Amino acid sequence: MKKIMKWVGIVLIALVFIGTFVFLYQKSQPKEDVYEINLVEVKNLEKTTIVTGKIEPRDEVNIKPQISGIITELYKEAGQMVKKDEVIAKVKVIPDMSNLSSSENRVKLAEITLKQAKTDFARMKNLYNEKVVSAEDYEKAEMALKNAEAEMVNAKDALNIVREGISLSNAQMSTTLIRSTIDGLILDIPVKIGNSVILSNSFNDGTTIATVADMSKLIFRGNIDETEVGRIVEGMPVVITVGAVQDLKLDASLEYISPKGVETNGANQFEIKAAIVVPEGKKLRSGYGANAQIVLEKAEKAVCVPESAIEFNGDSTFVYVLTDTVPKQSFKKTQVKTGLSDGINIEINSGLKVGQKVRGILKIDDEVKK
Repeated sequence: MKKIMKWVGIVLIALVFIGTFVFLYQKSQPKEDVYEINLVEVKNLEKTTIVTGKIEPRDEVNIKPQISGIITELYKEAGQMVKKDEVIAKVKVIPDMSNLSSSENRVKLAEITLKQAKTDFARMKNLYNEKVVSAEDYEKAEMALKNAEAEMVNAKDALNIVREGISLSNAQMSTTLIRSTIDGLILDIPVKIGNSVILSNSFNDGTTIATVADMSKLIFRGNIDETEVGRIVEGMPVVITVGAVQDLKLDASLEYISPKGVETNGANQFEIKAAIVVPEGKKLRSGYGANAQIVLEKAEKAVCVPESAIEFNGDSTFVYVLTDTVPKQSFKKTQVKTGLSDGINIEINSGLKVGQKVRGILKIDDEVKK
């Protein structure tokens, strides 16, 4: 019995030794590389660039007052439509003391002149009736009276404009009433009742009462890198996607490319504008962030392979054409001439035919993945 157990133990040890030897031998053998196989196909390729920017109205106007004063009434709110010449706000005038004093003095002088003109005309009229003076002298006195009366009206009108901001002769066009200069949507009213406002002049831009825009005519405004600006021309089609509106693509046409670049973060950027075609029933807001996709180059019905199948060696490019799969994959190194690439597929101008199979990337087995 002991002898049998001894032999059993020897056999088990031998089996373990042989198994270990076989396992180590198999592990030491080089594994066969297996590659993905790609088919040479015909596809349409497009090389595109994406430009980030925003949606803006083509016509956007800042409404500013013609006088300085205080806002007393606001008749409109942001988001409301407004017509040209429609009143948005009312301003109470704070008269400038220097202008007020000058206007008051002008009225006083006009009163004195008018009084003297009336006296001279009355005297001249009596003399003319007695045929002491000529008709020419009489007409001169009459003309002086009319001029004095006109100056009196103008002086009072100017004084009222300084005091109240309203012309006595044309109250409908009062400068105290702030009117829209275009038809459109009110984007913003940055002032409140009680705010002081100043008129626009050569020393300052003036206070913006409201911003009005025509939202039926929108443009895309963005910046493109100097490496790509040379590939675009005015009139090229553009596809606009708006981040805030899902599944919405807008057709547009490139209409402006800035002739001068602006350095941004060390790179030269050129401003571009594209006219957007707004679909009927779609409502867009000014300032929406958007991306513009521009097709720089395209190739239709091009013979293509995945770009990962290309091997670059200096100025030459190669692919590995599949020649056999049994007992293992076999490939033939073949030189090709390439064309347009869209970043995924690349055009083959010569060296391959449709239907051929080429080597792709190396497959990784499950053990390596783990």
